[in-house]
Amino acid sequence: MTSNNTNPTQQYAADALQAFVEAVFSKIGCSDTDATKAARVLIAADLRGIDSHGVARLSGYVKQWEMGKLNTRPRMQIVHQTPSTATIDGDRGLGLLIGQYAMQVAIDKAGQVGSGWVAVRNSGHYGIAGYHAMLALAHDMIGISTTHASALAVPTFGIEKMLGTNPLAVAIPAGQKPPLVADFATTAAAYGKLQILQRKGQEAPIGWAQDAQGAPTTNPHAPKEGGALLTLGSDELRSSHKGYCMSAVVDILSGVLPGANYGPWVPPFATAGSTSERQPPVGKGTGHFFGALRIDGFQPAEVFKSHIDNWIDAFEQTKAIEGKRVLIPGEPERLAEAERLEKGIPILAPVVADLESLGQKLGIEWIQAI
Repeated sequence: MTSNNTNPTQQYAADALQAFVEAVFSKIGCSDTDATKAARVLIAADLRGIDSHGVARLSGYVKQWEMGKLNTRPRMQIVHQTPSTATIDGDRGLGLLIGQYAMQVAIDKAGQVGSGWVAVRNSGHYGIAGYHAMLALAHDMIGISTTHASALAVPTFGIEKMLGTNPLAVAIPAGQKPPLVADFATTAAAYGKLQILQRKGQEAPIGWAQDAQGAPTTNPHAPKEGGALLTLGSDELRSSHKGYCMSAVVDILSGVLPGANYGPWVPPFATAGSTSERQPPVGKGTGHFFGALRIDGFQPAEVFKSHIDNWIDAFEQTKAIEGKRVLIPGEPERLAEAERLEKGIPILAPVVADLESLGQKLGIEWIQAI
């Protein structure tokens, strides 16, 4: 598959995009407060350069609502808890909101007993994992966030899709330095990155996907055509079993532990290429898992943060190969956010067209580019 189509981008101001996304969520029944909170997650993804999980996903949430799979007025509730743990039922609400609610429960519990651990069921797609993990930073806590997703990836040696992209995020506060934020899929690439290549008409790198026979492929449409994503490592020689194990742990914490679906039973998001679900289900909806750790439960927070500053200094100053430098986890996203706040968020032409169409359908005027 080859193409010269570069699909140029247009720049949009973050606050204008925020207002448009809020209007869309309001139109499908969210309260004003919920619409604002949900929109912030998507705009944060675009600001941080994670375009696969930003406004490009908006029409998918609307499709979920149209299909009757999204409750925009959910009654989220704790269905089981101990002083340091809880299980939350999201009542089929927006994962963008449920994730924030669950992370706050984890933070509150950590404030009381040192750590908080919250598992969620009956939720949906919750945006970027890092957004929820970073909510703990303001409380001098380490935040942890995981979610599973519909099966698009194969276990090592497999040709049947059994696991999702299953991301993991950890946010660690620093002192004078910006926080350290690790946010990554446990597949070689998030499916959203393949969707971006699909829109651009470009090939995928070898190691991201395999075809229906299990052979490496550069076709970004492979997961929709009988193929699959590959876990971190890509193949046996490059330790794909490690990515498989990481993905499995995320799936069990996010799915089995709270009583959500898991493995190939996780319901698909509306833009995942398929809306069919494996029947009968083994749990309730999609699941997530969150953790919050009070730093002063281990040592004084200021001492810890000064050592994190020192850790970051050491890695920033380490020798690198010619023409490169060692990056700190979260640094590319932080730099992207600073640039996009100043210059605007670049959005691909096919995504702009999709958002314009969505606006017309809902009676919302699309915004002007910068």
